[in-house]
Amino acid sequence: MPPTSHAAAPLIDVRGLCFARNDVPVFGPLSFAVDAGEALLVQGGNGAGKTSLLRVLAGLLDGAGGEAWFGGAPAMPASRARHVAYLGHLPGLKADLSALDNLEYLCGLLGRRDSMDFEQALGVVGLAGYEDAPVRTLSAGQRKRLALARLWLSPAPLWLLDEPYANLDLPGIELVNRMVQVHLDGGGGALVTTHGAYAAPPVRTRLLLLDPAPAAGDVAGRAA
Repeated sequence: MPPTSHAAAPLIDVRGLCFARNDVPVFGPLSFAVDAGEALLVQGGNGAGKTSLLRVLAGLLDGAGGEAWFGGAPAMPASRARHVAYLGHLPGLKADLSALDNLEYLCGLLGRRDSMDFEQALGVVGLAGYEDAPVRTLSAGQRKRLALARLWLSPAPLWLLDEPYANLDLPGIELVNRMVQVHLDGGGGALVTTHGAYAAPPVRTRLLLLDPAPAAGDVAGRAA
């Protein structure tokens, strides 16, 4: 059933969501919700479907069944565009553009918070002074930080973060945790996939464990 009250609706409400690849089940059915001020840590072994889950929620893959609601609205392109910011394994940057040009280009497509400018966002992620550096000259960690700057600029209340700690040193890991904490303190929410036990932002966090896809009639995934 969809949420009955938009004022009390979770940022995301997932009911019976399934995904299959070449008719082979990958995960599901999954049911969970994430409220404002809450993070859901998604864990599971290789092949359990962590990345696929976030890509389905971001609208990059089609689910095989079930439904998702964002802020009380069905998961349609318009509701996703307003409510979801996705950070995947690839940074989604243009190598021949500068760091600043990439942010301007992406924010032109995806929107930007009114209270934050590009230079401020680069400063937040530790890239002050790299405004004019072509992305092809940046290290893998610096590219991840630039992708985090784009996330920081996003007005979307729900962050979908797929292995956000990859390619980052310890200060970078701490940066991600601070960003998530500030985002949640401001009424946002996050789904975070990770292999590392260290990856636990100091926020209200629940755990979703993805198991191998079950036989028909069973349920894969447990929220704790």
